Amino acid sequence: MKQLNILVLHGPNLNLLGTREPETYGSQTLANINDELLTLGKSLAAEVSNYQSNHEGELIDRLHQAKRDGVDGIIINPAAYTHTSIALRDALLSIDIPFIEVHLSNVHQRESFRHQSFLSDVASGIITGFGNTSYTLALRGLITQLQN
Repeated sequence: MKQLNILVLHGPNLNLLGTREPETYGSQTLANINDELLTLGKSLAAEVSNYQSNHEGELIDRLHQAKRDGVDGIIINPAAYTHTSIALRDALLSIDIPFIEVHLSNVHQRESFRHQSFLSDVASGIITGFGNTSYTLALRGLITQLQN
């Protein structure tokens, strides 16, 4: 079986995980989450790479690079760009790589402006509200989808 190439994209402010609003986002750091995904990926025959940026254009550039790199699937936590970025949506549509939208908190239990996502209707799946486990659930789900 071919080893899958999975890209995990983290949007703005996720570099502050572990210290940023731990009551909402938990105490795990982004480095902890990335390490867990790398380990899980190896056990599931997938190479996982991680990228975080606070800048919309850098996230878009990384998505374009993913197409050139032959990435098989994407897990993306667009953070605040979920609710504002048509450009991120367009980039995801333009590269035609299946992706899972991930959120640490349950966005539907939060402010009403967080209930709208510009990505959800074009995502292969959405996982929200399970803290850092949202990412591992997404990785397992994406790999299963890609293998089928």
